[in-house]
Amino acid sequence: MKIRDSFTLRTVRKKIIMVSKLAGALLILSYIISTKLEISPDIAFALWFVFVICIVLAVDFLMGHFISKPVIKLSQTARKMAGLDFSSACSVTSADEFGELSANLNVMAEKLQQTLANLEAANTQLEKEVEKERRLLEERRELADSLSHEMKTPIGVIRAFAEGLQDEADEEERQKYYKIIISETERMNGLITALLDLSALESGASELTPERFDLVELVEIVAGRLLIDIPDIDFELQYELPEHRSFVSADKKRMEQVLDNLIVNARKNVRPGGIVKLSLTKENGLLHFSVYNQGPAIPQENLQKIWTKFYRERNSTYSGSGLGLAIVSQILNMHGLPYGVENLSDGVQFYFSIPVVSSATA
Repeated sequence: MKIRDSFTLRTVRKKIIMVSKLAGALLILSYIISTKLEISPDIAFALWFVFVICIVLAVDFLMGHFISKPVIKLSQTARKMAGLDFSSACSVTSADEFGELSANLNVMAEKLQQTLANLEAANTQLEKEVEKERRLLEERRELADSLSHEMKTPIGVIRAFAEGLQDEADEEERQKYYKIIISETERMNGLITALLDLSALESGASELTPERFDLVELVEIVAGRLLIDIPDIDFELQYELPEHRSFVSADKKRMEQVLDNLIVNARKNVRPGGIVKLSLTKENGLLHFSVYNQGPAIPQENLQKIWTKFYRERNSTYSGSGLGLAIVSQILNMHGLPYGVENLSDGVQFYFSIPVVSSATA
């Protein structure tokens, strides 16, 4: 086995030695032949010289094939790899050191390309995490600023009227101050309660408890409480409800909260003497709820902002906590239900859809 390997051309060194020995042998043989020919010495020398040139050209070709071309290809591949270009593999396939180096370069290029891809993916993920953290910090700062702003007004009112009580002798005025202080205290309590509720929903601390219930009945109860059984109604109520019961599967208390916030939002934004319209229609296995109020439109660029915490439309005619629609958005997202808001010709309509479940569903 070792004797056979000694005659193979598996190394560049052996190829060079083999070519040089062959060239030398051919030179000697050609010289001997040229001296034995029965021709003039000048012609014999010319023939030998031509043969020597052919041998030199052949040696040059073989050296280029065995050494120069592989080195050039290896150099080109290494240059591309230095520029982080791993698109093309080295094509040297000879069974010698150059072929082995080519194969190793290709393996290294493949591994480097995979490593770079992993680094890029990790970098992209890191950028996303950094951006997420930045947004979280920004949201926390905005939340703190908004909460501070929201709390300053009722605290300032409470302090002003509390100081006024010290110097007010008129009992009727004192009672008026008491009512204002209690009202602002309730406003603060409502703001804090709503904020804690929203935080519990966003953090997952508050989970949904689905149950089967009649949505038509729930809409009638909530609408009756918020739109009918109230004094000093200054709007026209219109409604469209199914004649038959329609059951859904959801967290009933949370869906009641959604209806509360949407209906209160419509009631407080309807223009004096305008229309508030409730609609609950059934189509293709879905119940589509909508509440419409005549009033100023929401600017198109603000339609998505209204679902964020503490956002209030400048044209809004009432002062709320700015958390109601954010709570609606969070609850409907947790249920996986589609929802939205749109401007109509002379008002604004909020809507959502929920699948109907059969009466036999437990």
